[in-house]
Amino acid sequence: MQTELSHTGTLYVVATPLGNLEDITLRAIKTLKESGAIACEDTRRASILLKHLDITGKKLVSYHNYNEPRAIGQIIALLEEGTDVSLITDAGTPVISDPGYALLHALHERHLQVIPIPGPSALTAALSVCPLPVNNFFFAGFLPHKKGRKSRLEYLAGLQASFVLYESPYRIMKLLDELSTLLPDAQIFIGREMTKIYEEYITGTIDEIRQQLADGKTRGEFVIIVHPSGKKTIKSEENHADHH
Repeated sequence: MQTELSHTGTLYVVATPLGNLEDITLRAIKTLKESGAIACEDTRRASILLKHLDITGKKLVSYHNYNEPRAIGQIIALLEEGTDVSLITDAGTPVISDPGYALLHALHERHLQVIPIPGPSALTAALSVCPLPVNNFFFAGFLPHKKGRKSRLEYLAGLQASFVLYESPYRIMKLLDELSTLLPDAQIFIGREMTKIYEEYITGTIDEIRQQLADGKTRGEFVIIVHPSGKKTIKSEENHADHH
């Protein structure tokens, strides 16, 4: 197997900054510089990052939800001719709520090598500063916009564990209304505009969060962590943790 891989390129799944361009690892920079091609969601956004890193002359392959089959074919062709390819997303770690699964599956089927280059992730960044219990959590990503949204939220509400959602500024208030119906006693943590100039972190009840966001603070992508059981459970869990 090693002999076969030596004649083909490697796909590097490279985490890139959420917003602050200084949040990139030395290994990620080295990998992007040495890759023969870079697969990215938005070539314009990728170009801004590459220019900041003084990386020029790279072949950019547009890879997003709407061109996935064609882009996968392009990437496989590059790898099979021996070209290393870096996969990046618009921000953070690829594949997590971003295109990539179909590509990874296709490469696995062809025994092509995939290596992660870890770094920024909106999920882990939010979890790292969340004051609610997150030692056990469920990551749900983006909810469906319409069909299946209610049943998905009902499922999450029944878990009785913290769960993490991604939400756009256009649906954040709707989400709070939905959560209020299903989990009226929930405690909520919100990370907004993380690593950017106007980054903000808010923790409170659903009503408290709604009041703070009503002041027009609904710009940027949101990471929402929901702890369904309210303050009493939070306190008891903290006390329980102190004894271990």
